[in-house]
Amino acid sequence: MDQGLEATSVLVAGGVGVDTIVRVPELTIGHGDSQAVQPIRDFVAHTGNGVALGLHNLGVATTLVDFVGEDEQGRMVLDHYHRWGLDFRHLPAPEGTPRSVNLVDDLGRRYSFYDGRHPENLRLPGHLYRPLLQTHAHVHVSITNVTRDLLTDALDSSATISTDLHSWDGVSDHHRRWAYAADIVFVSTERLGGYRAPIMRDILRRGRAQVVIAMAGSSGCFVLEHGHNNPTHYPAVVPRQDLKHIADWIDWLAVDSNGAGDAFVSGFLWEYLYSGHLQRAVTAGRICGAFACRKAGTHSEFISEDLLTASTNALAAPS
Repeated sequence: MDQGLEATSVLVAGGVGVDTIVRVPELTIGHGDSQAVQPIRDFVAHTGNGVALGLHNLGVATTLVDFVGEDEQGRMVLDHYHRWGLDFRHLPAPEGTPRSVNLVDDLGRRYSFYDGRHPENLRLPGHLYRPLLQTHAHVHVSITNVTRDLLTDALDSSATISTDLHSWDGVSDHHRRWAYAADIVFVSTERLGGYRAPIMRDILRRGRAQVVIAMAGSSGCFVLEHGHNNPTHYPAVVPRQDLKHIADWIDWLAVDSNGAGDAFVSGFLWEYLYSGHLQRAVTAGRICGAFACRKAGTHSEFISEDLLTASTNALAAPS
């Protein structure tokens, strides 16, 4: 896009919930029927939340739309967004606010038990989001059923579209609607195995995507552009090595990977929607992903625009 950041606005659809984080020594269940752990905490979380707050914190005009329960978790969500000043348009969720219980080990790795409690036929109504499609330049659509109608209408608008397929195996039919409709597709490599490149190529061939980004955690990411055949590998950013000359990174240590993928997405979109520069966007995404790992909890801290700009410039500078 040519437009400056002040003209770039993002509508994030779906993906609001609450995470309960349980810190465990290992991602295994020990002997007996109980185990003492560190204090268990709740965080406003899930994928749409992370992308929306990440963009909002970076100065992007952002609106989030979703269902939220009229329950304790729903009140937690609304209070959280009020404190952040995030524009959240919502309707009551008939089955309550979605939740996850995430186990996080001593290395910061996580395993999530996701409670997708929305009824299968629940959809965001057009009167909630259609006016927003006319006023936002980009739409990031979560892969929950509530966004199906919104995705169809977004295809008829002038907005560009992105989505995150998360741990898609390349086979499940549920994900295909989003995979082939988005201009920018994010996916985790977790379940792609040796089919990573063919699946990335399939998304470009069968859909309208211009770029597919396969996020691989501590192994970095793989990026495939339209018109290219082989993905480019970008290693993960290790701030204590790669950005050691910037004071904010001196004490960096990976403690919790919850929300790292969503942070990557927000950093990528922040740069790409502003400049259209793919490599800088990948760098910004990698930096945001690393930053998200330095604090326990889901979406508990977001990188500042100043630090992201300085860090992106440092890594993008010729060696």
